[in-house]
Amino acid sequence: MASHRKSRPAGTRVAGIRTPALATAALTSVALLSQSANAAPEADDKPSLEEVEKKVDDLYRQAESATDKYNAAKEKTAKQRKRVDTLLDGVAQRTQKLNEAREKLGSFAAAQYRTGASAPDTATFLLADTPQDYFDQTQLMDRMTGRQKIAVDDYVTQQSETMKQRQEATESLETLNETQGDLKTAKATVQRKLAEARELLSKLTAEEKARLAAIEREKQQEAARKAAELARQQAAQQQAQEEAAQQQESGSSSSSGASSSTGSSSSTAPADSSYATKAEKALAFARAQIGKPYVWGAVGPGSYDCSGLTQAAWKAAGVTLPRTTWDQVNAGTTVSLTNAQPGDLVFFYDDLSHVGIYIGNGMMIHAPKPGTYVREESIYYDGESSIHSVVRPA
Repeated sequence: MASHRKSRPAGTRVAGIRTPALATAALTSVALLSQSANAAPEADDKPSLEEVEKKVDDLYRQAESATDKYNAAKEKTAKQRKRVDTLLDGVAQRTQKLNEAREKLGSFAAAQYRTGASAPDTATFLLADTPQDYFDQTQLMDRMTGRQKIAVDDYVTQQSETMKQRQEATESLETLNETQGDLKTAKATVQRKLAEARELLSKLTAEEKARLAAIEREKQQEAARKAAELARQQAAQQQAQEEAAQQQESGSSSSSGASSSTGSSSSTAPADSSYATKAEKALAFARAQIGKPYVWGAVGPGSYDCSGLTQAAWKAAGVTLPRTTWDQVNAGTTVSLTNAQPGDLVFFYDDLSHVGIYIGNGMMIHAPKPGTYVREESIYYDGESSIHSVVRPA
């Protein structure tokens, strides 16, 4: 028999209390809000602009460091390829001489065959794998004429030298393959780091890019302030040095004071006139490159990386610098930052991955990073702590 019990209204029980449909909907909304609140931290996982900027800068620095490895491997590869070419040319020349010596010995064998003379078996000697062993076993040299001995000596010498140069060429080819492998690895690293940086920047909205540009402007303003402060310090130091020199010339200072002034002057002595002349030429070249793009691995004339620019600038002044920042930092005399003179090289970061050429007043000319152009900028462009050292290259 069918039940006559009335059906319950839509709803659920909470703590033994029947809840109407409206209350259920309210509970559902609370649950959804709770879920949204729980999901909110996931949205906060997006990095801040400051974090993106730091990550991009780190990637550019890593790319510059990899560029130096690329430059070093490229230079080593070029030298090794030149050595291999020289050795292969030598092998070719030695092989020609060996063939000539073999033909000379062959003429002796042919003469023996025609005359039927009971001379040493030169033909058998020519077929021997190890001529010296053949001599030792048959005492062939004791039975040879003077001309034959000279011919055999020449043949043995040419064969020995040819084998030696072939071995050197083989080893040099192996080294060349290794340096080419290093070159490919460094190139791939640079490309990977730059691609990661581009990807990070591509995800920014127009508003975020504008805010990032504002952050960069604030950094540049602070860098300019620090540069002005350094310029004041350098001016005060220069004035103190000039006053000390005047006191020495006039003889007004005491002997102990003169000794003290001399010691102070020697530790912060300005660059001499010959250096200033060379530095002026280097800076004139660097200024002429302003506006040209940064391209990693480039040494001009249309584009540069950081060490390619400093190398080219000082080359214009008649001074040869090594290719990489790691070598350029050792190509001169280290001076204090307050004693930096126009033309000096300013190196950055603990890994020495960047370099610029000082122009005075806390400013430099450098090729900053991919996507930028050669420009004048404060040496504090990435903060005071980023400056590693200052080197006077000539």
